[in-house]
Amino acid sequence: MGIGLKYKDDRHIFDERGDEVPYLEFPLLRNTGIVKHGFSTRLGGVSEGYYSSMNLSFDRGDRPEAVRENFRRIGRAVGVDCEDMVLSQQTHTTNVRLMTEADRGKGLTRKRDYTDVDGMITDVPGLCLVTSYADCVPLYFVDPVKKAIGLSHSGWRGTVGKIGKKTVEEMTRHFGSDPADIFAAVGPSVCMDCYEVSEEVILQFKDAFDKSVWKELFYEKPGGKYQLDLWKANEIIFREAGILPEHMAVTNLCTHCNSEFLYSHRAQGARRGNLCAFLALNK
Repeated sequence: MGIGLKYKDDRHIFDERGDEVPYLEFPLLRNTGIVKHGFSTRLGGVSEGYYSSMNLSFDRGDRPEAVRENFRRIGRAVGVDCEDMVLSQQTHTTNVRLMTEADRGKGLTRKRDYTDVDGMITDVPGLCLVTSYADCVPLYFVDPVKKAIGLSHSGWRGTVGKIGKKTVEEMTRHFGSDPADIFAAVGPSVCMDCYEVSEEVILQFKDAFDKSVWKELFYEKPGGKYQLDLWKANEIIFREAGILPEHMAVTNLCTHCNSEFLYSHRAQGARRGNLCAFLALNK
């Protein structure tokens, strides 16, 4: 496909898939042979103006019929039906919810009956977990042994609260997953160079992470501001959760650096759409 995305290095983390509706796919997850998955771009939808064009949020003022058509289009590209999708209800928590057959379609074709859900897990074939983004970090989890999956939204609050580790713990509790069997990926999100935060945020990271890794996670700039690496933080969280290094894929694609192709809150502010991550066990 080759839509012109700028990667931070030459690692082959993603395949760019689709022609009319471009999306990104992890070879690491595809090669497990048990899932369909993807990460959307701004391209291939019907939304207009600053939502242009593949906006996947009903909450930003876009026309609902345009958003529904966008979901249909990206669903066809990835290989899942809208009726099989279940959407998160993100509020920057570390809450991880078990999704069952009864949740199929919630948030898209049916009303949600839950709130404050930033992470989801399931072992139901065909049920497609969907989370939304515009700089925050998507975390994918695939257990090919127990045939279970997880998908979590990790902004700085979710990262400092280690929602990635909690997702693994919930997969272990509900499905008997061994962390050493899980394949995990950090998806497109804001890079360290583009992510400036306050000392207040850094103090929370100092509390959550061992001092030995602070130099990898952040550095101070003049004026009391810091640059923070959410990619490295989530990689460390994966290791803490027991995921093997050879079972990890950590993004080299920044949403802010690629705001022409990927929505970025830091680049566009509130006048933007949302991207989505998709993950489903094969039927």
